Amino acid sequence: MKRELISGGSPYEDIVGFSRAVKVGPYITIGGTAPMDANGNTVGIGDISIQTKQCLETIKRALEKAGSSFNDVVRTRMLLTNIEDWKGAADVRASYFKTIKPVDTIMQVSHFINPEWLIEIEVDAIMTS
Repeated sequence: MKRELISGGSPYEDIVGFSRAVKVGPYITIGGTAPMDANGNTVGIGDISIQTKQCLETIKRALEKAGSSFNDVVRTRMLLTNIEDWKGAADVRASYFKTIKPVDTIMQVSHFINPEWLIEIEVDAIMTS
């Protein structure tokens, strides 16, 4: 199966040596997606809802570049620096996945490489059509 690397334009891609997404056959894996805009700036500092939406919009673009969509998502992982933010993040997630209903894990981490980030989201998708 062919391996396709999908860039999201993050300034960290070259520093760390990662791709926003990797597609192998029908499988798409999207790594920890932070709340950054196209210029690498943090969006929604201090606001879990805005940061969650930014992460999901970045993920949406990566899925589209891979020829996929949220309909193919089978798993999400939300990593939070404060577990008390889970409901705000979950409400935004639900607005994208309410009818798709992929499995989910929500966990707290101590911090991210940028202290402005409250959340990172990971996604796994399997293209079915």
